[in-house]
Amino acid sequence: MERTFLLLAAFIFSSGQCRDTDPSRDPDASLAVCKSDICSLIRDLGVYSAQTLELQRLIQEQAQQLKALKESTSAAVPRMAFTAALGPSLDPVPIDITVKYQVIISNMGNGYNPATGNFTARVSGMYYFRYTMYNNLNSPVANSGMSLMKNGQRLVSTWDTAGDDSNDSATNAAVLQLEVGDNVYTKLYAYRELHDDSRHLNTFSGFLLFPL
Repeated sequence: MERTFLLLAAFIFSSGQCRDTDPSRDPDASLAVCKSDICSLIRDLGVYSAQTLELQRLIQEQAQQLKALKESTSAAVPRMAFTAALGPSLDPVPIDITVKYQVIISNMGNGYNPATGNFTARVSGMYYFRYTMYNNLNSPVANSGMSLMKNGQRLVSTWDTAGDDSNDSATNAAVLQLEVGDNVYTKLYAYRELHDDSRHLNTFSGFLLFPL
């Protein structure tokens, strides 16, 4: 910055800005006035330079504060979302069972546990859940029935226990308010079945809409 000022001053001198074209005027007086003007200009440039440097410092400081705020805000916002697919088909069993979806497609926040089939809320908030039920008429009639459950309470259901078509698929969903520790899962009812294969026809998904 100082080098810029010196170059500017040299330019002013060399460009003839300080020359006096009036021969009757005292050259020493003209030179003194010229030097005074240049010194004043350099002082002004010095002030502007200091102000510019201070402004740059403030901008950098604010940029760092904004970056820190974004990082802290991002870290503070909980992220919970999952999708799991059934994997092996489930044959009819004599009791109601919790469906354990074994193929994890995504599980941000590790809220879903494939060993239990439960999604456990780690953050209080509003959540969205959705599941799909599929059968392929292995038995003489369609034979699938299941529900979305919260802490043992049945919320929404899908049912297909009659019909002569070869495959059926049904989906249901719900928006739930959960507290930390609440469990959400799907239940397959006794003597009902689910058919699945590599296409992942039965899925269970959920995610946090917003914390409370």
